[in-house]
Amino acid sequence: MVCLQYLLMAIFFLLGENLVADGFACNWGLQASHPLPPDIVVKLMKDNGFDKVKLFEADPYALEALGKSGIQVMVGIPNDMLAGIASSVRIAEQWVEKNVSHFISNLGVDIRYVAVGNEPFLKTYNDKFTQITFPALQNIQAALIKAGLGRDVKATVPLNADVYQSDSGAPSGGDFRPDIHALMLSIVKFLSDNAAPLTINIYPFLSLYADSHFPLEFAFFDGGAAPIVDGPATYTNVFDANYDTLITALERNGFPNLPVIVGEIGWPTDGDANANPRLARRFNQGLIARINGGRGTPKRPALPDIYMFSLLDEDIKSIDPGNFERHWGVFYFDGVVKYPLALGRGRNLTAAKGVRYLARQWCVMAPDADLADPGLGAGMSTACTYADCTSLGAGSSCGQLDARGNASYAFNMYYQTVNQQKGACERFGKLSVITRIDPGYHAGSCRYVIMIDSGKHEVAKKPRTSAADGGVAGFVVVTAMVVVVVQLVFGF
Repeated sequence: MVCLQYLLMAIFFLLGENLVADGFACNWGLQASHPLPPDIVVKLMKDNGFDKVKLFEADPYALEALGKSGIQVMVGIPNDMLAGIASSVRIAEQWVEKNVSHFISNLGVDIRYVAVGNEPFLKTYNDKFTQITFPALQNIQAALIKAGLGRDVKATVPLNADVYQSDSGAPSGGDFRPDIHALMLSIVKFLSDNAAPLTINIYPFLSLYADSHFPLEFAFFDGGAAPIVDGPATYTNVFDANYDTLITALERNGFPNLPVIVGEIGWPTDGDANANPRLARRFNQGLIARINGGRGTPKRPALPDIYMFSLLDEDIKSIDPGNFERHWGVFYFDGVVKYPLALGRGRNLTAAKGVRYLARQWCVMAPDADLADPGLGAGMSTACTYADCTSLGAGSSCGQLDARGNASYAFNMYYQTVNQQKGACERFGKLSVITRIDPGYHAGSCRYVIMIDSGKHEVAKKPRTSAADGGVAGFVVVTAMVVVVVQLVFGF
């Protein structure tokens, strides 16, 4: 069996460069003040070869746009809805009827999965969802079966990788977290009984963000890291080590063949010194190469479905985990390409088409305004309360601006966020002025945006937002274990 496993790995390796995945999968988050119209987003996905998408909520406009698109859909249930669904099968049935059956039957949406909650067992939630997630999963699956969808639509729970760990620090020591061990076994058995996959979110970037001693090269796929040898397996990146820790946990507990989906994985481009386009491109290009080559991990040579996080930036996400939370997109909020990516078969990442913007004008600090003006601090505070200023942080894309640049950036973000409303720039008194000269012209990597004008689009529907979006708020415990091994063995 071991020889066969490694023979398959060798075949995948040798043929990998000639294989190209049928398509890619992504997460589409809706927490943006100026979201792209859903029809433009769906066209963007299709133009770039994304044939699977995960939504964090059952947004009707997004689902409508996905109808008859050929894109497979995982639709999410926010954590704040779990209690109601767990309490009543009837509530679960109503949710399925409204958000699954309706869109499949009437609009031709190809829904394959329902994601029940999002990372509900994070330690930062203090067990808020621990007792209700499994009953909610059971009720949704029962509702799918009653609706006649049980064979085609599967319920799953997207989990953070901190639900498992390794006491030995190596993937071969993997097991589920002690405080939720029994619960995880119940969930895993339920998924197995219903032929449903386990969904796990893995974030190498967060390992680096949480531990200054984490070996940078180990976060990437391109072979720059010293390997970890764990019995017959060799690991050159944290994704493989982390994923195989989960596989070991499943094997140890009697579920060696349970399908696994990687629900979120990506790299942000702003909001932290290591969140930049250069590293994001390196990570995601390596990830695409793995997907196109069909290369799995030492314990599972067949690659699972992998949903890249994320398609677009979202400027109103919570920044409790860090300023980078609003910058996970492969594209900016308006569908503009952040950095080049080769997708395979000669294809390259392409921008959204048909995007319309507000007038080409910016609100900036007036040339004759005094930096010592006592109202400057209050003005910037107001601007950044109502708009996204996360790019101004140290090590971020606009972190090199001087005091005037900082003020101009903050004023403009506010001005654009409120749709360039009349009088919005004047809110800052004599400190600000409207200009038609792009203030970002000499600002290096700093981008002074102009927002989307949704009213000018043929489809001007604005998806509602919720707190359901992904993005990770917890340190992956197993990664810390792996890092300990790296540091001890290789002296990092």
